[in-house]
Amino acid sequence: MDRYILHIMPGARVHLKIEMILLAASTIGVAILERGGIIHWRDGAVFLFAYLFSSLFLSPDLDLLQSRASRRWGIGRILWFPYAKIFPHRRLSHHLLFGPLTRILYLGAIVLVISWGIGLIIGRPLHPFSQVRPIIVPVLCGLYLPNQIHIVVDRLWSFLKTA
Repeated sequence: MDRYILHIMPGARVHLKIEMILLAASTIGVAILERGGIIHWRDGAVFLFAYLFSSLFLSPDLDLLQSRASRRWGIGRILWFPYAKIFPHRRLSHHLLFGPLTRILYLGAIVLVISWGIGLIIGRPLHPFSQVRPIIVPVLCGLYLPNQIHIVVDRLWSFLKTA
């Protein structure tokens, strides 16, 4: 069954194209909201950057070691091997709420471990997330939205192909 599902899912290019079209629309939306004084330009820029980063590097398909998302990490993709073992494809990794959360927490843990190691080397602790609080909402929205788009497109595609 999984093999069949993989064949009817949209490819990485389809996902990225849809996400980039919606990024362009989001850019226009951010400009309108900023111009109207509804959001600060910094929050809009953070959202757009997080959205782009998530589209390119935090795809739900990171659990597939040969996926485009995995290959974009270059040599750093070895960091995602444990993730792929812990979260089999199209299970928790494709949950609308918990899927993106698993990748965000996993990446955050990697950043903390690296920061801890660097702190030991330089002799003082690093606090990589100390400045995140003011921008947490646009960061999370930007990281979540492309993942949710990916998952919804998969589900719609699957529904339409099997209907």
